[in-house]
This record gives sequence, structure tokens and C-alpha cells, in this order.
Amino acid sequence: MAERGPEPAAAAVAALPPEVRAQLAELELELSEGDITQKGYEKKRSKLLSPYSPQTRETDSTGQKDRNQTPTAAQTSAPSKYHRARSGGARDERYRSDIHTEAVQAALAKHKEQKMALPMPTKRRSTFVQSPADACTPPDTSSASEDEGSLRRQAALSAALQQSLQNAESWINRSVQGSSTSSSASSTLSHGEVKGTSGSLADVLASARLENVSAPPDVTATAPSSSIRPANIDLPPSGIVKGVHKGPSRSSLMDTADGVPVSSRVSTKIQQLLNTLKRPKRPPLKEFFVDDSEEIVEVPQPDPNQPKPEGRQMTPVKGEPLGVICNWPPALESALQRWGSTQAKCPCLTGLDVTGKPVYTLTYGKLWSRSLKLAYTLLNKLGTRNEPVLKAGDRVALVYPNNDPVMFMVAFYGCLLAEVIPVPIEVPLTRKDAGGQQIGFLLGSCGIALALTSEICLKGLPKTQNGEIVQFKGWPRLKWVVTDSKYLSKPPKDWQPHISPAGTEPAYIEYKTSKEGSVMGVTVSRLAMLSHCQALSQACNYSEGETVVNVLDFKKDAGLWHGMFANVMNKMHTISVPYSVMKTCPLSWVQRVHAHKAKVALVKCRDLHWAMMAHRDQRDVSLSSLRMLIVTDGANPWSVSSCDAFLSLFQSHGLKPEAICPCATSAEAMTVAIRRPGVPGAPLPGRAILSMNGLSYGVIRVNTEDKNSALTVQDVGHVMPGGMMCIVKPDGLPQLCKTDEIGEICVSSRTGGMMYFGLAGVTKNTFEVIPVSSSGSPVGDVPFIRSGLLGFVGPGSLVFVVGKIDGLLMVSGRRHNADDIVATGLAVESMKTVYRGRHTGLLAAAPYLRTFPLSAPSARSPPPPDLRVARVLTSLRIAVFSVSVFYDERIVVVAEQRPDAAEEDSFQWMSRVLQAIDSIHQVGVYCLALVPANTLPKTPLGGIHISQTKQLFLEGSLHPCNILMCPHTCVTNLPKPRQKQPGVGPASVMVGNLVAGKRIAQAAGRDLGQIEENDLVRKHQFLAEILQWRAQATPDHVLFMLLNAKGTAVCTASCLQLHKRAERIASVLGDKGHLNAGDNVVLLYPPGIELIAAFYGCLYSGCIPVTVRPPHAQNLTATLPTVRMIVDVSKAACVLTTQTLVRLLKSREAAAAVDVKTWPTLIDTDDLPRKRLPQLYKPPTPEMLAYLDFSVSTTGMLTGVKMSHSAVNALCRAVKLQCELYSSRQVAICLDPYCGLGFALWCLCSVYSGHQSVLIPPMELESNLSLWLATVNQYKIRDTFCSYSVMELCTRGLGNQVEVLKTRGINLSCIRTCVVVAEERPRIALQQSFSKLFKDIGLSPRAVSTTFGSRVNVAICLQGTSGPDPTTVYVDLKSLRHDRVRLVERGAPQSLVLAESGKILPGVKVVIVNPETKGPVGDSHLGEIWVNSPHTASGYYTIYDSETLQADHFNTRLSFGDAAQTLWARTGYLGFVRRTELTAATGERHDALYVVGALDETLELRGLRYHPTDIENSVSRAHRSIAECAVFTWTNLLVVVVELCGSEQEALDLVPLVTNVVLEEHYLIVGVVVVVDPGVVPINSRGEKQRMHLRDSFLADQLDPIYVAYNM
Repeated sequence: MAERGPEPAAAAVAALPPEVRAQLAELELELSEGDITQKGYEKKRSKLLSPYSPQTRETDSTGQKDRNQTPTAAQTSAPSKYHRARSGGARDERYRSDIHTEAVQAALAKHKEQKMALPMPTKRRSTFVQSPADACTPPDTSSASEDEGSLRRQAALSAALQQSLQNAESWINRSVQGSSTSSSASSTLSHGEVKGTSGSLADVLASARLENVSAPPDVTATAPSSSIRPANIDLPPSGIVKGVHKGPSRSSLMDTADGVPVSSRVSTKIQQLLNTLKRPKRPPLKEFFVDDSEEIVEVPQPDPNQPKPEGRQMTPVKGEPLGVICNWPPALESALQRWGSTQAKCPCLTGLDVTGKPVYTLTYGKLWSRSLKLAYTLLNKLGTRNEPVLKAGDRVALVYPNNDPVMFMVAFYGCLLAEVIPVPIEVPLTRKDAGGQQIGFLLGSCGIALALTSEICLKGLPKTQNGEIVQFKGWPRLKWVVTDSKYLSKPPKDWQPHISPAGTEPAYIEYKTSKEGSVMGVTVSRLAMLSHCQALSQACNYSEGETVVNVLDFKKDAGLWHGMFANVMNKMHTISVPYSVMKTCPLSWVQRVHAHKAKVALVKCRDLHWAMMAHRDQRDVSLSSLRMLIVTDGANPWSVSSCDAFLSLFQSHGLKPEAICPCATSAEAMTVAIRRPGVPGAPLPGRAILSMNGLSYGVIRVNTEDKNSALTVQDVGHVMPGGMMCIVKPDGLPQLCKTDEIGEICVSSRTGGMMYFGLAGVTKNTFEVIPVSSSGSPVGDVPFIRSGLLGFVGPGSLVFVVGKIDGLLMVSGRRHNADDIVATGLAVESMKTVYRGRHTGLLAAAPYLRTFPLSAPSARSPPPPDLRVARVLTSLRIAVFSVSVFYDERIVVVAEQRPDAAEEDSFQWMSRVLQAIDSIHQVGVYCLALVPANTLPKTPLGGIHISQTKQLFLEGSLHPCNILMCPHTCVTNLPKPRQKQPGVGPASVMVGNLVAGKRIAQAAGRDLGQIEENDLVRKHQFLAEILQWRAQATPDHVLFMLLNAKGTAVCTASCLQLHKRAERIASVLGDKGHLNAGDNVVLLYPPGIELIAAFYGCLYSGCIPVTVRPPHAQNLTATLPTVRMIVDVSKAACVLTTQTLVRLLKSREAAAAVDVKTWPTLIDTDDLPRKRLPQLYKPPTPEMLAYLDFSVSTTGMLTGVKMSHSAVNALCRAVKLQCELYSSRQVAICLDPYCGLGFALWCLCSVYSGHQSVLIPPMELESNLSLWLATVNQYKIRDTFCSYSVMELCTRGLGNQVEVLKTRGINLSCIRTCVVVAEERPRIALQQSFSKLFKDIGLSPRAVSTTFGSRVNVAICLQGTSGPDPTTVYVDLKSLRHDRVRLVERGAPQSLVLAESGKILPGVKVVIVNPETKGPVGDSHLGEIWVNSPHTASGYYTIYDSETLQADHFNTRLSFGDAAQTLWARTGYLGFVRRTELTAATGERHDALYVVGALDETLELRGLRYHPTDIENSVSRAHRSIAECAVFTWTNLLVVVVELCGSEQEALDLVPLVTNVVLEEHYLIVGVVVVVDPGVVPINSRGEKQRMHLRDSFLADQLDPIYVAYNM
């Protein structure tokens, strides 16, 4: 079943006979309307489908299973038949229309043939998070197996991991229900498998390397087959079995995923993604390349064929004059006084209870008397006579629930009579209501200190434990006043309110939420309030005694204007139907119209739809009394569908076609236009059928071509009486539009708002707009108000609205309406089958649906919808907004997903939505996310709070359960890819630098020849001789001290003890091993003194030692093959180790991983005979081989280098001189002792210099994080060496324990140098964090520095004790991608800080070289670092002798400009030299070496060179829950792996944030985002990420990811 997505079900249904399809459609309709039970539906459906194909039956049973397992919300929680009929209620059924569905289905049909084969995201189905201790942390592979890196971040992450474990089950059960994919089993793709993957992979590969920069050799080329690890073993050093030259042969290996079969699930999906991306983008990028250090972002060019407005400039349109009626009152309060005094018994307002029955009627007399009491109380009873709490003009908040219109009306008119300014707001339900903080900002800016509310509402507000009302987030401190009658004081008979004629003073403030989520207060004057009532009365022809049914929110907008103001002006009776009643009884408003013979009803399209869904339950209602059905969201252009459907259904109930009156309103302009009630029999107004493509360019064009992308719009009537209207361009100057151009509607009249309270600047741009002509000259001097509505004035001065400014999405210069995209998304799969035979138009009752015109209902029949998708996946609510990413707006669609939706069905729906939006709107969706049902933030009346949803999305707090990113489709403004131009010759570069006055980029440490030493060590050429000399001269001097986790010295070695121990080991090698001088011996020991003794034992016997990390006893399968490989590759004749490890190597567990029968001789050195060699071996020349240094690079390449005796001596001497090491010194070393400078410091330097080394195995820090720092403090050590992994462990693990360390007396002020041993760019952020963290316990920031070495030379730079402090520079990241260095100021955008990697060691020379021409470059230019030094390695250790490779890497010459013909070694690292103003020890100006990164690791994308660490640093900042990340490329796709240290619920939040930050900061599109558990990214002992091993594990599907997102 997993192999077959929803498509086969669609095909099966499509194959059914038409009459069966019709019967199925009828069944669906009956089920949705509640006419049939679920069980009955399934029984009838099964019976219908049983005679047909087995495939269909299978689909049906699956549907039954899904439905039985998870009943829908409508089934389980609906309290009434109405609610059940709307299963709905929560869904935006308002957006649905049969015609729209047809258009979308037709658009999707076009995609049938070239259907997108989208790779489906991979989601982990396992309930619990896998423990990182077992399998998630692959072991270290610097030289063998046991991972000291596994302890990194452990302390800091343990708490987060616990949280993940606790949260995982509940979250997965909630959001991953029905998942049909598993990261380790199914390899299902949403549209079937892709054939011929292997062949097509080669087409898209591009070399990511420099052609002539060779890698270290493949040391296993002729290794026996037994040494090659099985493909299914999770072996860390991925490069061991595939290290290759970076030549043409690389692509052949890449074809098979570097050892991973290309048929694996992950790589197949990536191939499918690549195939999808081969489709051309719109618009296509230009096919030429520019090599420029400045990356110019593509600016979308206007389409030459785009429609342009051709009409004349419009002239403002006037409404009819506002009639002067002699008995109109001078103020609204006067009208209340008049009716309250003369018509006291007349009903004014009726409220309903929760069942929809009238519960209380407020008469005009009661309204007047209670308003008087409140006004008197507010002015006279809240404070003292001398210090009243309120005075005229103060603002007060009105906090009343939506089901209490009576109390609100009394409070509102009480405020008007007291001449205080009411500010109606919603009732806060929690401290963190959506948008609540912005409401608080409005209250604060209005200076509100008093809130009026009812007693019941006050009791319902959230309280603290003390019973006080909680302090809502962002709100000022409020005093709450209850306005129930029993708490009000009766005014004296001689007290009368002051009612003056209406003027421009503020009457009330209506809040308005902007697109960005900020809340502004629109201030309405008393004059505007009165004039608006007069204009409404005239336009609607209101008369005294009429009954109005109001379903709207009575606190704002049309509900307030008609239901609270106009009714008092005209002594009408309002029946207020609250939202809560509509939810339980959607027909209640129709029943009220019928019962009260109401003349006018105020509704939204939502209410029309709900009434239609429930109409069957009340067939005898009559709407014949209605003369006006005012559709207040008629400004929404989609309302035509709802109005038509409602009319078609209720015309038989007496509804007159001319009674439907759409209107357009906005908070600023109030009522913009309203359709007047028509004359019976008169023709209805026409419709505008517009081209959507034209609308996106802001131009009105009648649609004649593609019926799918046409829009039918109804008018919203004429301009208000006494008003004037014009259309201006929405952006820039308010220039008048042409007659065929869409613009913002502006109105000029006395009936609009006067300002945004307290926001003078925004007020001027909105409320005081003077339109200008095309020449820029003002058109008249009458100020207009921007309404925020987009539209045009049509024939007969009819006003048409096509959208709102707040819903406008400006993408690449084109305008799209958010509601358009919502409708298209909902029309992709129809919840019900559209059947036009009965209840015609029922489904067309979608108020927010743009209809697509057809010549007749039967013009074409839509393709049969996929019934399975329709049943299983139906989005509940959809939010559409745009986010600014990479210099353009990008569309984001967020939908709520039904809880019973299957994973594959969700993805199928998402992919179809993308196709539909692309086809109908010609715009790409950047991100499509599905969230669990009912989780989007809501507005008070149940809508989606768009700005809050957008904020959650950008913060990474939305918690989607499915997500699909499409940056490849949408982002078309990337800079042009770079194509490398023919290189300039090295001679030209040299001449150019000379002409420009630039020196050649070279630097050197102190000259060894000029250093005078009084050191007896210099007499000896070999380290073994030095140890013998020290054993005689200072036998009892302790060279080494090994500490355990408790900080106790468990072992020490004096010069004599070490010498004697080495002699015994040399003797055993001869006796047991029967070895000859020159044989290789593997040393397999845990970090300690035994390893050192074995090393010198090998030197004494003439054998060549090879240090290897022992395997991890708990993870032999993964770590032992590495040991075996190094043993085989080094041709070791013998393995020296301990008894414990010998047993482990021969154990049954080991036999499962490697062939244990073919080990070379295993010798344990635990019990050595007291025997010594008759004569110690002395090499004939210092150039003889001393030891082999094997290491795995971060690219997964195993390389062994040869170190001669002379190189060893030179290395030790250089370190001694740089660090000033003498016999009296103590040095603490917390490093792995298996390769590189770590090995030299652990085993070699103490013997040479005579200082004492305090050895701290890094693994001991697992059980005692403070061991290293405590040791430094205990022994008052001045110089200490560590790795980045140790530093990171201390920084993260001890971050909150500095005070504890201080109380324990730990003080680090003794440290002179704290050196991080590294072969990478200095990690400045980590070093600064470490320094800052431990500054409080005495650590000097100047003490922390770093080293730099490489495979060819393990120690090039080391800060040492003298010389200037390390310098930092800021370079431009964009230039760095072009292989250039451009220095910028600190804080510059796109800048990267680089630190000097310490001082160059004595005797070392470096030069910066162009790696392609091999010519030197100038100062501050980027190139490869070449090194010349007496301690450079002799060459690679290979089974064969590759002379060309040795010469190229170890003995190469500059191609130009070096008369001395110096032999250089190539480090493989990019960097630059910069001459500073500092003075070196020699007195000359100091040359600083800056390392940028390894050439092997760089990613070549779009012709540019990227360093992974730069991208990773950006990603790490994207979200608080990203613990670690790593990037690599696969077939030119950028893959980002992020470790999630928070709840798994946050996994999908990371996908858009990671995509955004990489696009914004690096101009790259992420191809795949992989979210994994903490500890999955493999890190070696030096703290370096092993990205190539991670890549292979990902492609072999061994990561057990939480989520894998394939970006389209």
C-alpha cells in the first residue's frame, strides 16, 4: 500500500462508470449533510464498489480502516446536528465553490502528463528518540576507534535529551499518525520509483575540487580484500576505502555514491529531486557568467508582454448629495435623549441566550436612564471632587464579551454622555492571547487606566492566586470598573449631561490590526459618527420602527455602525445574534428574521453559508420581509459565489434577488460603498469577468482566453451619499489611476475616521491624502482617506473591489491576493463530490471564493476528484502570507490538517496545491506547511490571526507536522553563477604586484641558525639517544605523570624508569616478535605512559612505531574495522598492546566484525621479563624513518605520513624554542596521543626538552568535567594544551558552574598559554566564549591561542610565550567565495572575522601560492599555504611509491619568482599572509598567517568556493534548538544536517529557518535538510566534523533522522 499513493485511487475512481461516480458523489453529499451515518455510508459505498476492480476494493478497505481508527472531530464532539452538518465548522468551507473546483481540477489535469515526481519527506516513525550513546555518535577516527569526541556536548545536552524522550511519544502520536514512511524500511516515493538513476547521476555531477590539487593517496589500493569493510558496517573513516586522487576518476566513484549503492532510498530520492529541478524555472536565469568579486542579485525585469493600462486618467466619482432632513438631531446623543424621553417603551436592542432565544430586550427608556447613571458615576463617583479619576476627553477601555450587547451599548452611550472616549476591545482570555500584546500597546499609547466591564465578564477573567486579575502581557495597569446597574449611582434630578452639537472632537476609538500585526486606534469624531449615521440612513432608506437582525461583532465596523448607531438614530429595533449562538445554531439568524419579520439583516458570507448547511432542518422559514440583506464582507470579491448560492436556495423562501446588498467597509474610511435596495423586477447589476493575469499587473482586462484564470466580481454599489471617491496607485505618490487600472480606493467625506491615535506620521499618509495627476500636480485640495481596499470604478459609477492592501502579496513585481491562494488551495481536493442535479449551487456558497465563469453549468465536467484524498485529507483552515527572503517577498501557505490524514495523502495534497497555484496564479509557493488541527492562533471571532501565524513561522515556533519548501522554484534572483576565466600567468601576477607596490605573501619564523643554545641535547641526533642520556644524567627526574578522573596520579615515569621499560619492550620485540630493524609495529594502547614506553621500545629495537587508537569495547562493529585497516595498510609485523585488548581482539564479538584469525603477532606488554637488549639500535642516518603518523582527515581520507629522525628532532626543538620549555617546567596536556602535534606533545617533547608533562586523557572528562581545569590549578601549570572538543566540553558543560569552581578554590591566573591544537581555521567564537566564561576564575583572555598544522607538517604555527598577541581581521565573505581577500571594518555586512593561527615556528617558512598556476601571490591575497621546514614529513606512506604525488605534495617548487628553487610542501589549506604594524621578536614587522580552510573540504557551488564552517555558523544561529550542524554536497545539492536538542515537535520548524538563513547570508539554495538527534554528527578527537562520513551515513540511510526535507 505504501508504494501506491493516492493517485491509483483516483485512477480507480476515474475508471468507474459515470452512473456509479454519480451515486458515489450523492453518498458523499448525504454524509456531509448528516443525512446518513458513517457506518451506513461505508456499507453503501462498499456495495457500490464491490463489482469493480480489486484495487478499488483495497482502497476502500483502507479508507474504512482509517476512518474507523480516527473518528473526525465532527463525529466525536458535535453537540448538534447543525454542527455535525458543518463538519465543517472548523473548516473554511466558505472558500469552496464547484466552479472554482472545476477550474483547479482542470489546471491540475494539465499537469497529469508531466506530473512532478516530488520526493516525499522522510519522517521517523520510532516512538522514542534513540540514545546518542549507543548508535547516534559514530566513534572518532583520527587513527582508530574510541571516540573522545563522543563526550562533547554531553553534559549540556542531557537535559534537552530527557525532554525529547518525554515529549516524543505524545507528539508523534498526535502529529505523525498514519505515517506511511520509515527512515529504515520503506523507500516509497510519492509518485513511484525513478528509473535509470545511475546513468543520470553523472549528468549532474560537477567537480568540486581544483583539478591539479591532488589528495593524499589511496593507501588501500592494493590492500587484501579482507581489509575492505562490509558495506553495511557503520565505519567512521569513510575515506579509508575510497580515498582517491581528485582527478577525472572521481566522477565514476560518485556515480555509486562513493561506495553507497545509488539504489539506496536516500540517493534515489535525491535523484528524483534533481529530475524535478530540471524543469525550467520562471523566469529562466540568463545563460552567461560574470567573474566578479561583487555578487549582483538579479533584479526581476519587467515582462515586455505584460498588460499596461491604456485608459484615460480617472476623475473622482461623487455620491448623491446627503439629504437635509429637518428633524435629524444635532448629535447622536440627542437622538438617544429624544427617543429615551418620548418613546421610552419602544424596543431598542434584544439579546439572545446560547440557544438562540430572546433573553432580554433593552428599551430606549432603559438605555437612556442606565447610560445617564453610568455617565454620572464615571464623572462623579470614581474619585474625589477635587481629584476625579476621569475627566472629559479621557480614554477608557470597554471590555465586554460578544454575547452581551446590552451591557456594551449602555457602556458605550454612557461614555458618550460623560464625554469620555470609549475604546472597545476584545475580552482577554489568557496572558498570551494572539495579538494581545499589541492591544496592550494601543491601551498604553491611548493613556488608558480604566476598563469598563460587566460583573460576569470580570469573574471570567484570568486571576492570580491572590484573586487579582493577571497582568496581561504588554498591557498597562488597569483599574476595572463594573457597569452593572446595581453598582451605579442614580444622578440627582438637577444633573444633566452636556450634549453639544457634533463637532470634530473624538467620539470613540476603533482598534485595527495592520498586516504586520501592530494595532492602531482609528479615532472617529462626533461629527463623522453623526454624518455616517445620516449617510447610512439615506443609503439604506432606514425608517422608524424597523427591525434589524445583526449577526456581526457589535463592537466595531458595520455591526457597530448599523446595530448601535443607525438604529438609535432611526429608533429601530436590533436583534443581536452572537457568534457563540451561530456556532451551535447556524440557522438562528434566519429564524430571527422570520420570527420578527425583520426588514434588514446584517451578515457576513460565513453566515450565509452556515444557514445553507442547516436549512433542511427548518423548511418553513420565510425571508419575504427582508428588503435588505446587507453582506458586509461584500468588499471581498469572492462574495458573489455565496450571494448567488444563498439566493438560489432561499428564493423559494421568499428572498427577493434585489434585497441582497453587498457593501465595502474599512476601519479608516468606514462605509466606502453599499448597494442600494433595488426595485422589484428591475434587472440585477452586471458582473465583471476579469483576467487574473491582468489583475496581477494591476490592470483591468476582460478575460477571453483561459477560463481557469478568470475572476467574476460583483459590485458593492455606489459611493455613499455626500461622499467622493477616487482610485490611486497603492505605492508611492497617490497618483490617480487610469480607468482600466486597479488601485487603492480613497474616499473623501465627513463620514470617515480622523486619525490613528498618537501616530501623526502614519495619519498624514492615510487620512490626509491629496491625489495627484500623472504629472505630479495635486488634483484639487480636498483630502481623501485611504480605505485599504483595492478596486476600480466600473460603468454606471458602480464600485468593484478585488482585494485588500493587507492581503496583497508583492512577488517579483506582481500583485497576488492572499485570499485567491487560500481558495485555490481549498479547491484542490473537494470535500464533497460536486453534483449539480440537486441543491444546485450549495457548494458554491463560498463567500471567499473567486468564481471562474463558465458559459453554462454543463460547459465541462471536472475530472472526478480523488475520493480517498477527499475523505482523508481536508485542510481545516489556511493562512497565506509573505515573508521577505533574499530581496523579494516569498509566499508561505500554512494549513491545518485533519487529525486522520495519512502522511502520503498529506504530501499528495501539498504537491497538488503547488501545481494548482503555479498553474492558476503563475506564482511559486516558497513554503507549504501543515500544522495539527486547531493550533493556528485565532482572532476573537475564530478567524486565523495571520500576523501572529507569520511571527510563529519566523520564530520557529509554528510546529508543523508536514512541510514542503520550494526555494528552487521561487528564488529566481540569485546572482549569476561564476565561470572561471582563463587564469593570468604567475609572471604577470608577480609583475602586477611589483607595479602595485605589493610584497610577495611570505612569512617565516625565527632563523634556527641565528639562535644560540647552551643545550647538551643538541649533541644528540636521535630521540632515543636523548632518552638514554637523560636516564644517565637525571635518572630520577619525572618526565610524565598520568592522572585519572579523580585527578589522582595513577602512574609516573622518571627518565630512568622510562628508559628501562623501553629496553624491556625492545627485548620482547626481538624475542617474541622476531622483528628486524625497519619492521612496522602497531601500538594499540589507551592514552597513558605505556604507550610512550612502547614507542621508545620500538626506537630502541629499530622498529617503526604506528600509534593507533584502540577499539571501543561497546562498539566493536563500528570501530574495530578501522584498527584492522590501519594494521593491514601499514603492513605491521606485530601489534603491541595490553592483555585486556588482546582478549578483545580475539573475542567472539570481534570475530563478527573482522577476521580475527589473521591478526599479526599480538604481544601484550603487561608482564615484561626483566631482560634488556645487548645493544640498542642506532639508525645509520638521521633521515631514516622514525615513526608513521596515520590520521583520517575530515574528508574521510586515511593518510599515513613518514617522520624521519631529523624531522622529529627539528620538531621538538622548534616547539621547545617557541614555548620556552625547560626541565623545570610543567605542562598539562589534555589531548589524544595518536597523531599529529597531539602525539608529539604527549610522547616526544618531554623527552627532548626535559619538562614534566601532566597527562590527562580526554575520556576522563566524561566523568569529571572540571578535571583539566582543576589539574591546572592544583599544579599551578603555566602552559597547557588541549583540543577544541575539550574546550567545547568545558564551555558547555561548566557554563553554569563557574561559581561552584570558584568556591572550590580553582584559579586559572597561573596560565600563561592555553593552546588549542588544531588543523583548521581558528574557532574564534568558541575561544572567546571559553575566555569570557572562565575570566571570573582568573583566566587571561590573552592566554588562549591556537596552533596550525597539516598532514605534511604537523606544527607550522604555535603562539608560544613571546611575540605580539594574535591579531584578527575582518574579511568580506562574498570576496572569499571568489578566492579573493577584501578586508573590511568590524561590523560590516557579510563580514567574517579571522584570527591568526599563532606565530610561525622557528625554522619554518611559508609562502602563499596560487594552487592552479603554482605562482606566488601578493600580500593579503588568498592562496594555498606552502611550507618549508626541517620538520616537514618525508612523504606519504604508501604500499606503492607514487613519485609524482610525493613530488607534488612534499617536494614542489614555485613556477616563477624563486631563484633559490626552494622545495616546498603543500599543506592543502587556503590562507593569506598580511604584514601587520606589530613588531616581531626579531625587530621586524610581524607577518601574520591567517588560515581560511582546507581545500579538500571546500564546496564548489554555482562556480564559487564555500567553506562549510561559514555555512554551519549561519545555520547554528538560525534557531535556539540547533545543537550542532554539518553541511556537505551531493550531486550539486547542498545538504544541511542539524542536530535538534529540543523537542521533536520543533524538528520541522528548522527546515524553513535553515533554508532562509543560508539563502540570505550565502546566496545558496539548500537542497536537503536533515534533522537528527544530538550527537549524530561525527566529530574526531581534534573536535573536527567528519562531513564525508556523515554524507555516506546519510546516503546509506544509517542516520535514523527525525525528519528529512527535500527542498524543491
